[in-house]
Amino acid sequence: MTIPASKPNPPPSSGDTLDRWARISYLGEVPDGSGRLFVPDLNGKMYLIKDGTPQIYLDVAAEFAPYFMNTKSLTSGFVFVAFDPEYGKNGIFYTVHTEEGPALNPKAPQPKVPDLPYPQDSPAQGVVTEWKAADPTASTFRGTRREVLRLGFADTIHGIQQIGFNPTSRPGDKDYGLLYISAGDGGVVGEESPGKVTTVPQDLRVPQGKILRIDPHGTNGANGNYGIPVNNPFVGKPGMALREIYASGLRDPVRFSWDPGESHRMFLANIGEQEIESIYEVRPGDNFGWSQREGPFAFRAGDPSCGVFSLPADDSKYGYTYPVVAFAHNPPPGQPPCRTSGHAVVGGFVYRGASVPELRGKYLFADFVPGRIFYADSREMHAGGNLARIYELSVFNDKNQPVTMQQLAGNSRTDLRFGTDSHGELYLLAKANGKIWKIIGTHRS
Repeated sequence: MTIPASKPNPPPSSGDTLDRWARISYLGEVPDGSGRLFVPDLNGKMYLIKDGTPQIYLDVAAEFAPYFMNTKSLTSGFVFVAFDPEYGKNGIFYTVHTEEGPALNPKAPQPKVPDLPYPQDSPAQGVVTEWKAADPTASTFRGTRREVLRLGFADTIHGIQQIGFNPTSRPGDKDYGLLYISAGDGGVVGEESPGKVTTVPQDLRVPQGKILRIDPHGTNGANGNYGIPVNNPFVGKPGMALREIYASGLRDPVRFSWDPGESHRMFLANIGEQEIESIYEVRPGDNFGWSQREGPFAFRAGDPSCGVFSLPADDSKYGYTYPVVAFAHNPPPGQPPCRTSGHAVVGGFVYRGASVPELRGKYLFADFVPGRIFYADSREMHAGGNLARIYELSVFNDKNQPVTMQQLAGNSRTDLRFGTDSHGELYLLAKANGKIWKIIGTHRS
């Protein structure tokens, strides 16, 4: 199927990285038993898909005009949507969008101020909103909304990348109904936090470069619009650490998911600065090391080589958690160091569906720019262990002919993303041409 074409406002120039057919970034299933799929488009609209036909459910860009911003970075705009696990009963879901404009200036008459620290003077803010549908079964949204949480970022890149509920938790579980938020570092490579000699992702006083976990139905958070889970790792601990923090030390945490198998472990993909793309197993309180570490290597901010280095002999004293999967990439031939390499990881899912038994237990992920798809065996993916082996998947069309994702997307830059439904079946999405494919089997060449 193909999602309708869309453009940022104002439209980018032809060939710009924002010049895509549609900036679709995820596919999931509405948790109400209806079988409807949902797809957010960074340019502003959320689609519901029933029987293969997409229909606009909510125009987030229109709701937040004129502050809605989708033109300054690859992940600005309508970033993500997450449905409350009780959506079928309460009609509640959550969105993240990016804002800019005069109202974000702290000197404005009625400034929009971030709820958590640093930086108060922000060119971009990520906003988590709760929506309550009057009729959860309706094909278009009608209802109310309220702001849950607002975060400020020092730049328009590496903002909030995803929100989500643990789909493996059940009523009565300590994780049930808690909302996870992956917040990037705002692009502040090696920059020290105000008043403290440490980099932003390592500063536990600020939310940037962290995984946060909140109770969206609680009230004891910073603004009274959300709660702090009592079992968050820094609750009740001495020091100034934000109680919202679940894990730290991240650059651009682009996707997280949970293994629906017996372990129910959480995995997270983190885009590297230059050379290393990483997948982590996430546990409460983990520190993944950025920007002192890039993947399983040392990183030196400002080094002219923009490379990575061997770990120091005393590395164990820092307590960093290293990836379970990582891969390196080199810049294109002749390109000087410290420029964008054209490679970036995007996380997918551990497959536990029924249609493709050969992939069961495999964690799928991708280098999303060229659209190369990989997997690792989840049995090899354990924090503190060796890096899991990586295998690349070839792609075949429905006629069993070998193709590349670039051919399927009709562009050398595919901007590939993953999706999944309630049965654990997997989907591929390409921003290049707005198409969605379902993985239906394997082919032995």
